[in-house]
Parts: sequence; C-alpha cells; structure tokens
Amino acid sequence: MSKVEEFLSAKEEQEIVQAIIEAEKNTSGEIRVHIEAHTELDHFKRAEEVFHVLKMDNTKDANGVLIYVAVHDKKFVICGDKGIDKVVPKDFWDTTKNVIQEQFKQGNFKQGIIDGILKAGKELHGHFPWQHNDTNELSNEVSKG
Repeated sequence: MSKVEEFLSAKEEQEIVQAIIEAEKNTSGEIRVHIEAHTELDHFKRAEEVFHVLKMDNTKDANGVLIYVAVHDKKFVICGDKGIDKVVPKDFWDTTKNVIQEQFKQGNFKQGIIDGILKAGKELHGHFPWQHNDTNELSNEVSKG
C-alpha cells in the first residue's frame, strides 16, 4: 500500500466528504481536497497545477479552494481561485492554514483536513454566501495523485 492509501481510511475520506458538503451549505465556494505522496515541483506550483487539472478554475464565480496535501513531503497548500483573491485580504487563508497545521503537528491528519474545510467554508461565507440558485459545480470526493 502506498503512503497515499495509508494516509486516510475509506471511512475518514467519507468524513472529509461530509465536511465539504457541510461547509458548502453556507457558501457558493467550491472546496476540494487532493492528496498525493510526493512532488518534485514547488508545492504551491503543484497545487496550482492540480487546481487546473481538477477544473477548479472553471467555476462560475472563480471561488474554488483546493487543500493540497503531499503526504511523504509533509507539506500542504491552500490554493484559492482569482475570484477569491480579488476580494479578500492577503492573509485571508492564515486562519485556515493554522487550524490545519495545529492538527497535523499532532498527527491528526483527518481532523486537520476537516477543520480546514469547515474553517474555509466559514471564511468564504462572508464573501461568497450561498444563493438559492447555487449548484454544486465540483465533485466533493477526495482526489488522489
């Protein structure tokens, strides 16, 4: 079994999917999680590449958010689309990063991702509240590379 398969159980992945569903109830923002073992690229550059591959840059309001985790590298990145960057302060993702980092330091990877998803949903709600005509534009499943 690779590091990616060992990182989260199927049950933990479902808990993450449920957190995404919960977070997206209050925002038109689209949240995804991508996990892979390792990258040779700069982690932020790789997160941007995955963001594009997952078509997260094709949402109506350009408000997709990717939580990218490189398991073996022990690195994670939060990557938001240009619609978010236009309306939020530079340090917008710091609180989300901090809640993930605190859990990761304790070895609580699933909980770190869930806490990050829920925090991202709360942060997005202020700028991108859920509207009656909103549709779920992206899959909520955890993607793996």
